[in-house]
Amino acid sequence: MFIRESTTEAARLVPVALDEARLEAFTQRMVGLLNDAGVALMTSIGHRTGLFDVLALMPPATSRQIAEAASLNERYVREWLGAMVTGGIVECNPLDGTYRLPPEHAARLTRAAAPNNLAATTQWVAVLGSVESRIVECFARGGGVPYAEYPRFHDVMAEESAQTTVAGLLEHILPLADGLSERLEQGIDVLDIGCGKGRALALLAQRFPRSRFTGYDLCPDAIAAGRAEAEARGVTNLRLETRDVAALDDAACFDLVTAFDAIHDQRDPATVLGNIRRALRSDGVFLMQDIAGSSHVHKNIGGTLAPFVYTVSCLHCMSVSLAQGGAGLGAAWGEELAVEMLNEAGFGSVRKSRLEHDILNTYYVARPE
Repeated sequence: MFIRESTTEAARLVPVALDEARLEAFTQRMVGLLNDAGVALMTSIGHRTGLFDVLALMPPATSRQIAEAASLNERYVREWLGAMVTGGIVECNPLDGTYRLPPEHAARLTRAAAPNNLAATTQWVAVLGSVESRIVECFARGGGVPYAEYPRFHDVMAEESAQTTVAGLLEHILPLADGLSERLEQGIDVLDIGCGKGRALALLAQRFPRSRFTGYDLCPDAIAAGRAEAEARGVTNLRLETRDVAALDDAACFDLVTAFDAIHDQRDPATVLGNIRRALRSDGVFLMQDIAGSSHVHKNIGGTLAPFVYTVSCLHCMSVSLAQGGAGLGAAWGEELAVEMLNEAGFGSVRKSRLEHDILNTYYVARPE
């Protein structure tokens, strides 16, 4: 192999001896990556079509039986099963042509397995891949891709939030702030920043009828969907509005402000954090969920989902902020910078926590002390 060496005279090619063992190991890694990428896409399809849910309830069955049970086309199901078998997800019996989803796999791939359904998370591969060409353009010219360009973003985000946030909200997340559940019982004012479809707020509004809940989000389609869902549930103590929280001018209006996986996406996160501090009453609490990890890339090597986080950040979180002319903070901003920015926004007390049910996020309880 040759590399190009720059000299004062001219660039020249210099032979480099390759470590054959290292080359072979990297080749195998790349081959594995290609296989895993295919399995990830097919896992997303298995989730969206309900095939995993069907397989989990069936005894060993043929592709035709599985297709009939799922009300799907047999030819497509058969090819999908090929990817699942060779990818180590589904087992097959070559003697009778039947397929089986092991219960240990079903425990991480079905809707019944929530909040441990990792198949739902694989949907991000297709969502992010759909804007690849736009992102490649951004590498050359800068800027970003706006929210509206991401198909199914709010649907997938709502499903992800249902597993990490909504499922653990009452039992695990609220208790992180001492006395918060009791205050909600008595009746307080709550604001959720970047509320999306408002599912977390709807749950809280139903559970704590004496409290008053408000949700702000930049995307009108998400707010419209949230309002419709709240109305269908009969929730009357919840208000959802399309608002740019960078221009938030509420002052001392809320006892609790929450932001679930939302701050790093903002056009101006520092201003948003300052606005949140101003919106809180003197004894208020800011409860923030955001991506776990360090602000320093070398400290994230070996992290459980580190490559995935940087990928989501580059193809979405960073880009939607830059599309608004924003800071492009990104999902990998890290705990060190998060604490620093919270302190600069006026939160004198910041406490971090991790929760067993959520492998992706860190939770911050911040108070203006």
